[in-house]
Amino acid sequence: MPAAAVRMAAVADPVIPQVGALMARRPDALSLAQGMVGWAPPEAVRQAVAAALSEAPRALDRYGPVRGEEPLLEAVRRELTEVRGLDLEGSDVLVTAGSNMAFSAIAQVLCDPGDEVLLPLPYYFNHAMAIRLAGGVPVPVEAGLGPDPDRLAEAITARTRAIVTISPGNPSGLVTPPELLEAINTLCARHGLFHISDEAYAEFVHGPVPHRSPGRLSGSGAHTVSLFSLSKAYGMAGWRVGYAAVPRQLLGPLTKVQDTVLICPCQVSQRAALAALEAGPAWCGPLIAALGERRRQLLAAVSAAQRGGLPVELLGPPDGAFYGLLRFPTAPGGERLMQRLVLDHGVAALPGDSFGLPTAGGTGVLRISYGMLGPAELEEALRRLFGGLAALAPG
Repeated sequence: MPAAAVRMAAVADPVIPQVGALMARRPDALSLAQGMVGWAPPEAVRQAVAAALSEAPRALDRYGPVRGEEPLLEAVRRELTEVRGLDLEGSDVLVTAGSNMAFSAIAQVLCDPGDEVLLPLPYYFNHAMAIRLAGGVPVPVEAGLGPDPDRLAEAITARTRAIVTISPGNPSGLVTPPELLEAINTLCARHGLFHISDEAYAEFVHGPVPHRSPGRLSGSGAHTVSLFSLSKAYGMAGWRVGYAAVPRQLLGPLTKVQDTVLICPCQVSQRAALAALEAGPAWCGPLIAALGERRRQLLAAVSAAQRGGLPVELLGPPDGAFYGLLRFPTAPGGERLMQRLVLDHGVAALPGDSFGLPTAGGTGVLRISYGMLGPAELEEALRRLFGGLAALAPG
């Protein structure tokens, strides 16, 4: 029988559907796994969609411009320049079906077979998957949670095309200091590389280190790809809308990819996105600030577990996004650990090997996501998690 292409074997199996299948077997399980928020979009989003359906329904039925409708593109340009301070000289914007699709399109545009993209550890699993799908080679680099530019420089080869950063971090929750992002951006410019800056969690900062896009640097637009999403801050994960600022020389090739895969961004989702951007930080800011209390719940639960004798710790300060990386003693690891936690203890979390951090030296790592749960649910989920880890700890 015919089979899939051999290269597909190198692409990791998506972990979120695996978690979903496990939770279907344990319906009372609580999830610390998927990276979503618990709130719905602004009411203005639903009002804008209803108005579009009543005022110009046929316009939503037809194909639109491949890069997105001009009103939304103009709103994105204003947001990037006036709110985020990006230097768009040498670059332009396009709307995509979420920032994941934007990254996938960028990978296809940049990678000839065997070309390399540097991913500081821990990486986001969909990035590694997209690079493999494009025929490229994801190169994990142990550069520290706040990536050390010198270690990244040592990993550059003749096949390197880009360096990826994620700040605020997924899976670590770390906010990379602006000076480090600037140094990595300068490193890319010096070596003729692209800097792909994933900023899906740009609004989610809970600690003292600010997030500043490397795309703010003068002249950075010609080699910097800045990725953003409405999925997180505006509670629009299912609407699938993101946008990117990309070097102008990549727009033609990106149009080829977008036209082939998507034809155009979803028309109704673009109306929703425009309304969300108009609601702006004044709408989502208080919701994001409230996540700071969930973060404190996580920190308190870790401290209580340590006082109870369980040798666990958070890797790095989880001061951004809504994640934390938890290191703990483990007997089972990887998929087996995930199964035991869900089926035996009623709580889901993602194993570190999904992010390039396999179980080693008697310890494992879990990514904890606290974005979806209210205070009471989070307290119960953390109780189940630490109870499960205590039960599974080696002898």
